[in-house]
Amino acid sequence: MVADVKQVGTEAPLTGVSGPLTDRIVADLVPPPRGNRVRWDGGTGFGVRTTSAGAKAFVLRYRNADGNDRTLTIGSPPAWNVARARKHADALRQQIDTGVDPLADRQATRDAPTVAELADRFEAEHLIRLRPTTRRDYAAIIQRYIRPYLGAKKVASEQLSQDLETLHRRIAETAPYMANRVLAVASKMFAQAIRWNMRSDNPARGVPKSPEHRREKFLTPAEIARLSEALAAHPERVSANVVRLLLLTGARKGETLSATWPEFDLAAGVWTKPSAATKTGKLHRIPLSAPARQLLSEMKAEADIENERRVRAGYEPIPFVFPGQDGKALTDVKHFWASASRKAGLEGVRLHDLRHTHASILASLGLSLPIIGALLGHTQASTTQRYARLMDDSLREATERAGSVIQGAGKAGGEVVPLTAGRRR
Repeated sequence: MVADVKQVGTEAPLTGVSGPLTDRIVADLVPPPRGNRVRWDGGTGFGVRTTSAGAKAFVLRYRNADGNDRTLTIGSPPAWNVARARKHADALRQQIDTGVDPLADRQATRDAPTVAELADRFEAEHLIRLRPTTRRDYAAIIQRYIRPYLGAKKVASEQLSQDLETLHRRIAETAPYMANRVLAVASKMFAQAIRWNMRSDNPARGVPKSPEHRREKFLTPAEIARLSEALAAHPERVSANVVRLLLLTGARKGETLSATWPEFDLAAGVWTKPSAATKTGKLHRIPLSAPARQLLSEMKAEADIENERRVRAGYEPIPFVFPGQDGKALTDVKHFWASASRKAGLEGVRLHDLRHTHASILASLGLSLPIIGALLGHTQASTTQRYARLMDDSLREATERAGSVIQGAGKAGGEVVPLTAGRRR
């Protein structure tokens, strides 16, 4: 193990007892009464230091390019013997002759920021700009995976790519999707490290990801009916209304839970989601269907009565559409959904599948992909493209109608134009 390094100042100059070192000489060295003493290996600057406590270490004394005397600790016996330490000292001298200062480089490496320090800055300066749900998810991944496995590593380490691959592989053994999420968060962190001049490349790039098979569940009309019955019978009305609005609008869970009443214009039937609440970071304005408006109108009437009561009692009104018992916005309905979906007999259905179901209904009605994407708040057409196959039924119906018209025109006695190109005469 390499011992601590120190700058020259406590060792004796290159005078006194010297001569070729041997392992026997090193073993027989007697500790000085105080301080430390160096037994030099001739006049090469290589020697072994012995402290008053009996600790021994091989050292190399040299002068750097700036003319400053430096003493670098190589290592301690028995991990290092004389031959090995001398050979390492020779290699260091070759570096010194080219202008390298190995002690300065070693100290710079020790002072270099660790991944844990990068995580501190990432959370303080970058996560604060993200949505609350994203910030919470990132922080959880950093705390559970990145800090324990990579926290002590240097940000500039050339081994980080291998370390990340090892971490990803370990997590993927039991949770392949989570392994990919961890890799994504790490990539975000090191992208910031590049911006902050902590390193020049992103070690997460090129690390193989686990294959992900997109699983999308679309509720059938019968399943939607069973879910509606379960929601109507459930005692948790606020959470039940969250699920209803998710199904009626296809909105994301985070933007729904954080919704406030000023976002809704129930007279015009419009929900304007603020940029701070959307995944895309952009203002998103969508029309509300009649059932959605009715649901929100009933909820708003109850909220107005409750807020009037609060104001009379000297409390501030609650702006959230879905408040918890503490008056703040609900943060999750995971436990409620587990209960409601179980009562509805929906096995393996996620809350996010309600968004997929809403989109599938839009597609089955024959709406174009750009319109579906606009309603769902997609910024990339490729995200909406997954619903293209669901439009087959409506497209097939349309082409059947067109075929019937053409066939009917032919049977009516009119001239039927051939649909294949003929040769010009």
